[in-house]
Amino acid sequence: MIRRLPLAFHASLGNRLVLRSGSVVENRLRFSTNQQKNNQDSTFHVDDSVLVKNDVSWLDRNGDTKVEDRKKQLFLNEAELYGENSRVSVLMELTDRVGVLHDVLKYFWKYDINVTRIESRPVQSQSHHDFGKTNRKFDFYMDFDGSLEDLAVQKLMKDLGPLTHKLLVLDEKDVHWFPRHISELDLIANRTLDAGVDLESDHPGFKDETYRARRAKLATSAMQHTWDQPIPHIDYTPEEIETWSHVWDRLEEPVQKYACKEYLHSLQLLKKNCGYSRDNIPQQQDISEFLKRRTNFVMRPVAGLLSSRDFLNGLAFRVFFCTQYIRHHSKPLYTPEPDICHELLGHAPMFADRDFADFSQEIGLASLGASDEDVQKLAHCYWHSVEFGLCREDGKNKAYGAGLLSSFGELEYACSQEHVGESKSPEIKDWDPEVAASQEFPITTYQPVYFLASSLSDAKYRMREYCEGLQRPFFALYNAQTNTIHIDRPVRRSKGAPTNA
Repeated sequence: MIRRLPLAFHASLGNRLVLRSGSVVENRLRFSTNQQKNNQDSTFHVDDSVLVKNDVSWLDRNGDTKVEDRKKQLFLNEAELYGENSRVSVLMELTDRVGVLHDVLKYFWKYDINVTRIESRPVQSQSHHDFGKTNRKFDFYMDFDGSLEDLAVQKLMKDLGPLTHKLLVLDEKDVHWFPRHISELDLIANRTLDAGVDLESDHPGFKDETYRARRAKLATSAMQHTWDQPIPHIDYTPEEIETWSHVWDRLEEPVQKYACKEYLHSLQLLKKNCGYSRDNIPQQQDISEFLKRRTNFVMRPVAGLLSSRDFLNGLAFRVFFCTQYIRHHSKPLYTPEPDICHELLGHAPMFADRDFADFSQEIGLASLGASDEDVQKLAHCYWHSVEFGLCREDGKNKAYGAGLLSSFGELEYACSQEHVGESKSPEIKDWDPEVAASQEFPITTYQPVYFLASSLSDAKYRMREYCEGLQRPFFALYNAQTNTIHIDRPVRRSKGAPTNA
């Protein structure tokens, strides 16, 4: 069924046009130049590789049949697999005139074909002097439901030919592999940069065989976890609880003074619902169930550090990869890597806040299929916000970043007027993802630069605006009911695919 877009649109082709929808654009789309007739000398060409290739391997609904084993079924592709319609992507070259887009879209209406994306750009080969003239041309990129085997699509293409100077069916774009269903997180969860037990020689627990054996046991448990299973219960030792208590006691006062109100509210809820206290390390399954009820976020055990791409991909599904080990008891106020004190005291409370949860997912969705360069930009934004972000509250700077909320020393340094702990005060910049994306940072010292948002809501909307401006290979939406990522155009997930995919 073709529906009308909830907008009225009148513009010149001189402006870049980007529309994404589950509906076709209908009726009075007018463009403010000449009414010259279209050139009837048009071409129609179909590139190879029209069908989307199937490169996935997650289990089907019955859980016992690999999707790869069903490849031989007629025309099985990713669109069908993920509950989407097949799509065709085309490039049309049009001459700018009044009503040109209306003349194109009426055929989609005629054949009951749903447009999912329209994007226009000036033809690059034209001279700068051509702008303002009556014969300037624009490339229109359009995605729509259907396949070239459909009779309606064949008739549509035949009718569009005379309207265009050029009509090309585009191949699917090759992009970096990304998970389409939450079960595919199983394919990347164990691609750790370290195994969780490979301690450096300067690690406080490097020579402690008991500690290393404990880390190995927890790493094995995390690596055996799958997306549809509850997180195993961990019996923390008295020594581990003592370390947790030491950190809890040292953080309690500065957190009450410098943490944002959203964090403090969520921490109280976690105390009430998940057993947070100085004498008890909460279970990740209890936290995960609570967060799912609050914001639809969940925790997932991980054995060690993941790459930026894999970690951010998890956020797209509202999944937070979480370590299960704790720092060494000999130095309870120091850790060279994220541990449960950082994860459960720094991150988990913030995921109970809707704006923060949405903010985190925005970064995750933008990372799907993104270039290495854009993933690095997003990782920088993550660092300067989710890890070390500040927000303004009642005229004071408050912390919402987990790296601050789990470090009493840096929390006071970043938020106090005296900036206690260093001889030089940090630079406080307004939250601007464009700037944060290129701001370098140290990982072993206090941050020299912090970014300050006016509120968590403001941080979220500015991040969303930044992500929308990236040159993304597709637009992604998360379907919480099916735990599936919907994309608005066909692509091939061919780069950097997991070895077991």
